[in-house]
Amino acid sequence: MGKLHFYWITLPIIIFHQAVLANNCIPRHYGKSSFVCVCNATYCDSAPIVGDLAAGQATLITSTRADARFRSTIVNASPLYLTHYTADEIFIDASVQYQKIMGFGGAFTDASGINIAKLSVLAQQNLLKSYFSTDGIEYGLGRVPIGGSDFSTRAYTYDDFPGDDSLSNFSLAREDLFFKIPYISWAQSLSSKPIKLFASPWSAPAWMKSNGKLYGKGYLLQEYYQVWADYFIRFFEEYKTHNLTFFAVSPQNEPMDGNIPDFPFNCMGWTAGKNFHSNLRLETKGFASIKIMVMDDQRILLPKWAETVLAHPEAKKYVAGVAVHWYGDLLSPPIALTSFHEKFPNHFILATEACEGDKPWQKAVSLGSWERLESYAHNIIEDLNHWVTGWVDWNLVLDEKGGPNWSGNFVDSPIIINNILDEFYKQPMYYGMGHFSKYIPEDSVRIGVTVIDGSDLFGTAFLRPDGKRTIVILNR
Repeated sequence: MGKLHFYWITLPIIIFHQAVLANNCIPRHYGKSSFVCVCNATYCDSAPIVGDLAAGQATLITSTRADARFRSTIVNASPLYLTHYTADEIFIDASVQYQKIMGFGGAFTDASGINIAKLSVLAQQNLLKSYFSTDGIEYGLGRVPIGGSDFSTRAYTYDDFPGDDSLSNFSLAREDLFFKIPYISWAQSLSSKPIKLFASPWSAPAWMKSNGKLYGKGYLLQEYYQVWADYFIRFFEEYKTHNLTFFAVSPQNEPMDGNIPDFPFNCMGWTAGKNFHSNLRLETKGFASIKIMVMDDQRILLPKWAETVLAHPEAKKYVAGVAVHWYGDLLSPPIALTSFHEKFPNHFILATEACEGDKPWQKAVSLGSWERLESYAHNIIEDLNHWVTGWVDWNLVLDEKGGPNWSGNFVDSPIIINNILDEFYKQPMYYGMGHFSKYIPEDSVRIGVTVIDGSDLFGTAFLRPDGKRTIVILNR
């Protein structure tokens, strides 16, 4: 099958222009899997920008285990049979159209900001450009925790003053002011498009909960439903003073976690039948444009969770879509996503969290792991082919241990920093994300794609707003 792993294919339009050459990766090998690309204050590789093409030509952008990261070449694509590389045939049909794409991105966690801050200013800039600028992979979505998560150095909320029903002591934490807001704003300034932010809380203040703790089995006491709704509003108001606004919110990160005895980090339990959504009436507080996403948990809960929530007429008025995580996908086939879409075609699905190294038997950080790229790419293609509108990674940046994380829940990230050497490492996962985020822009529409005799190939195709067409193919 050769070394073909990814395609970015632009079908012909009239004017020809070669792809802009990108800075090359400086590889560093760890073990036998693959390699990372090393960046620092003075140098970083970039992603190729695809220009216009002559009739009968396409741009092929390839990443391989052995030696390539975003290798760009012009190929003949008339007809669009990739027989130069394989004996298989790939057909696309733009007349068959599915969902519109919201975008791709990652999370501005406390841990990400703490790690970025450990680098020199120029290295920080190269890192943020790698994610958000036209030199990089052009992320367009950003997740922001409301308060602390496990990827903080401590457990906290914005009002840890028992009995403060009026939220008179509510204030953003130093983590927001030093490690989230500055880097979100910087990323916005580097991006050629608005970065769409969405928010999720991990827990209400302990004094609002049944167990009086930020972790473990506990739920929000009903007498605090409105206070908790007002807490969301205060968060949006405070971020707005820093010129940061949000397009969506989920009322709870992984609500099933808080139903588990002795759960080890920030959580709060909900069931689908508990109706908090009618309390979170954002339109009465001047935030009507913010979309509410339910669930924010594993797709095994679909479609039942959504059916229960949306059966409540008040909740249905305010809910725009569902958010899904990937951690339980081995236990749940993707047909659950399609089943939800068929029942609720006017509600979107957004994949809002994923990471590698989260399982007890896995090494947290695996530098240069090609297998983790394949895992990401396969899941993204699978989700997109089952009506998901976008895919958001977890921490943008972690250290070589996979943290910081106050509960010891260390995991991997597409970018890992080494602050001692003032450099950062782009994992294969970073390039896996980039084949989607860079070349499937916001408002692209998924279209029909068929692979003939391509048992080793797995792909998805899109019609872009500029009229070009993108195919992303994984060859394992």
